[in-house]
Amino acid sequence: MLPAILHDAVSAMLSKFSGSEQRIENLMPLSGGSINEAFMIETVDGKYFLKYNRASAYPGMFEQEAKGLKILYDAGEIRVPELIGFDETSEYTYLVLEYLGSAGRKQNFWEDFGRKLASLHRHTNDYFGLDHDNYIGSLKQYNKRHESWRQFFIEERLMVQMEMAGHSGLLSSSMQQAFECLFESLDSIFPDEPPALIHGDLWSGNFMVDEKGQACVIDPAVYYGCREMDIGMSRLFGVFGTEFYQAYNEAYPMEAGWHERIEICNLYPLMVHVNLFGAGYLGSVQSILSRF
Repeated sequence: MLPAILHDAVSAMLSKFSGSEQRIENLMPLSGGSINEAFMIETVDGKYFLKYNRASAYPGMFEQEAKGLKILYDAGEIRVPELIGFDETSEYTYLVLEYLGSAGRKQNFWEDFGRKLASLHRHTNDYFGLDHDNYIGSLKQYNKRHESWRQFFIEERLMVQMEMAGHSGLLSSSMQQAFECLFESLDSIFPDEPPALIHGDLWSGNFMVDEKGQACVIDPAVYYGCREMDIGMSRLFGVFGTEFYQAYNEAYPMEAGWHERIEICNLYPLMVHVNLFGAGYLGSVQSILSRF
């Protein structure tokens, strides 16, 4: 059951969206999210996806997610759920999206997905970052603009997570020094490429197979960054299909050495996991730092 105030607010939003009065006729809880409550809601006009939380829990999360979805939607390269709206009541904040059906993966699913991601990454601008901050998981993600990838990656990604881990007693002085040594060599490690529009949290839990058997990405942490961040994340918790990487490289070839560089890219999501879930991820961080 939805809280009454939220039930009424969502019904009003759907009525405004559709142009006719909408009442929630069916409500089904959905699994998969560890932060927010999620439901499929059904009206006479169709099905929608709803997620909500206490308004005080993660300020601005749904507004920023909606902005990220719109950026990806406007790019027109890869499917994202259509945004219906977001708002908050005195107690709750909520986001309503198109509800996606599902089917088996179509033939050449991974190749198609890889080509579409490559096309997304060709969208660029003149800075690394974004015009607003957002979230990765339940942690704030800071997107202050920088002219160089090295400075952005150090200041807005790694140092933020290092400081958080340090305050929790999770980051040793030796690991701090190892990070600082790595920072000195980043200019010679990463290729000189323009900022790419990236999903920002592209692991296996953040894409779906839609009703046409094609990939649809969800829960973005969008910014303009090094495109290898998405590739690295896709290999961190369950590698995507081999055909995905082959098709991506055919459409938008990565510079030599990308297999090694994505290990450095993954220091960011690994440090996020350190700060969210504890010291169990420090071994992977240390292993990467020791190699570079």
